[in-house]
Amino acid sequence: MLSTVTDAWHTLVPAEGDRHGPLHPLLLLLTVVTGLVDAFSYLVLGHVFVANMTGNVVFLAFALAGAQGFSLSASALALVAFALGAAVAGRIVTHLGPRRGRVLAVTVTFEVAVTAASVLIGWTVFDPGHGATRYVLVALLALGAGMQNGTARKLAVPDLTTTVLTQTIAGLAFESRLGGGTSSRIGRRGLAAVAMFAGALTGATLELRVSQPLGLLVALVLLVIVAVAAGRLSRGGPAWDRPT
Repeated sequence: MLSTVTDAWHTLVPAEGDRHGPLHPLLLLLTVVTGLVDAFSYLVLGHVFVANMTGNVVFLAFALAGAQGFSLSASALALVAFALGAAVAGRIVTHLGPRRGRVLAVTVTFEVAVTAASVLIGWTVFDPGHGATRYVLVALLALGAGMQNGTARKLAVPDLTTTVLTQTIAGLAFESRLGGGTSSRIGRRGLAAVAMFAGALTGATLELRVSQPLGLLVALVLLVIVAVAAGRLSRGGPAWDRPT
């Protein structure tokens, strides 16, 4: 129990000299963002994810089979936009070089831009879940999520991919004592699951009970915090800012 609490604490408040430094809490915030934007896309834009591409592949199959409530075009658009976002992140990483903090700050700033545009559209259009507006929002949000995922892949912080929990949960169980392992890193992995759950719960609550675009606004605020913090904390080239 103590090791779990310690693992979680060091994820939230990294020890001095940690090779990933503040990337742990910053990526946890991005995981919350994933829950927020996927809650908006699924509940408002209609049975489509903008960050969880595994779900979209399945939804694509459902749509092809003729299942009601699933859109072939929306799922396909999300997949293409997500892939494009990851490719853009790759180009940015290549251009900026190996400094991880600067890479995170710049790519998240791009995500701030597309999320801000989505918030603006969501608040000015009467029904964002229908018509051309739906597809614009799917494309913008999936583009940002793809950049986020591509960046997290480059940062290579264990168990904090920000958009995927399948491997995290599998690793938690496989490496647990029940699975014959000795270190499941349940503190860190558990926090990743809690972060996405909290984002999805917050987003769903706001969209269903308050205002549809409000969850996106919360996501935008978190993205701004991550972008500013990553830029400031990486000044001077601390050890964690260098590639692992």
